Amino acid sequence: MAEDTPPVSLADVEAARERIADVVHRTRLDRSRTFADLSGAASVGLKLETFQRTGSFKIRGAYNCMAQLSPAERARGVVAASAGNHAQGVALAGRLLDVPTTIVVPRITPAAKIAATRGYGAEVVVEGDIYERSYEHALELADRDGLEFVHPFDDERIVAGQGTIGLELREQYPEIETVLVPIGGGGLISGVATALDEEVRVVGVQPTGAAHAARSLEKGEIHELEDVDTVADGIADTRLLETTFAVMRERVDGVVSVTDEQIAAAMALLAERENVVVEAAGAAGLAALLSGALDCEDEHVGVILSGGNADLTDHADLVRTGLMELGRYANVRLAVDDLADPLGAIADRLADHGADLDDVRRGRRAGGDRPNRRSLKLGLEGSGPDHLRGVIDALDELDGVSVAAHDLRTDGPFGRRERT
Repeated sequence: MAEDTPPVSLADVEAARERIADVVHRTRLDRSRTFADLSGAASVGLKLETFQRTGSFKIRGAYNCMAQLSPAERARGVVAASAGNHAQGVALAGRLLDVPTTIVVPRITPAAKIAATRGYGAEVVVEGDIYERSYEHALELADRDGLEFVHPFDDERIVAGQGTIGLELREQYPEIETVLVPIGGGGLISGVATALDEEVRVVGVQPTGAAHAARSLEKGEIHELEDVDTVADGIADTRLLETTFAVMRERVDGVVSVTDEQIAAAMALLAERENVVVEAAGAAGLAALLSGALDCEDEHVGVILSGGNADLTDHADLVRTGLMELGRYANVRLAVDDLADPLGAIADRLADHGADLDDVRRGRRAGGDRPNRRSLKLGLEGSGPDHLRGVIDALDELDGVSVAAHDLRTDGPFGRRERT
């Protein structure tokens, strides 16, 4: 193999598709007129890996990797480190292939994810406060017990398996011109870029708090972050590794970044317009499309929604944050003469203006508040910033009530915040 030839080929991806064909779902591609209109794209196709087995694309690479183990390797078993989707992909692949599977997770892993992984038949070992310690322990187990270590992305077999999404995209969406792919360690985008020909622009998306890939491609060497800070824990990696870097530098056309707030807005829109629960990492591609991080005007754009394994409490909080970014939700603090008397009038005024009261609680007085007035905090949901602006003004006109402060987006999906 020439020095500049990536370690994964189209033939590898096509072989992976044959290997996993009877195991994975060929997930559907939904066309969205709404997102095309919002972004200016000619069309938008959402690749719904949220409906894949285990709830994410990870089973593709895990099964392709483990199906190629020798009989002796299968008998000894495999070990992996993961607090999320990779764990479940490896666990299910182990059950289907009759391979003993051990998953090492950090102590911060939610109980629901541990239960889901055990439900696929894996032994779960809780070790370490953070993922890096779990990773180290998994390598120690592999060395001590002769287990095969299944890496989440730095493996040609993993990359080839993830690339089967690209083959499906080409068949389901033949006019595709650009595809947006979330990047953590780079396994998914490396496989997709390998599967698609050079006529399709392949662009990666990372949260600003974990944006290492663009720097790596610019510098021509792997750039590692000291730490990460993002709600998108599924793509909160600190760096690429050798396999993914070698593929990406030859085949990926660019990388853009999005904020956590933009990701939350994309999650809210997906829940509302597509009736799909998407984890934060899975919404990164749509966030990039809607934020204008990439010019896709009049293009046919594919967006990979990579997973839907969201904690429902976290998802609800992020959707609320997303609605705020969209100007559809406002926090309002009222100063009222008395807590009891105005509540009925407030409820009637909201009903008259078609706004929903999501939250109400007693607040603390702030500087400048009159001592003989009480503070009341409201969470209001409406159809948009103009609607909510009118609702806030209407509340301010009530007898015995004045708006002391509010927090409202005023200029569109990813726009400026109005605070008073």
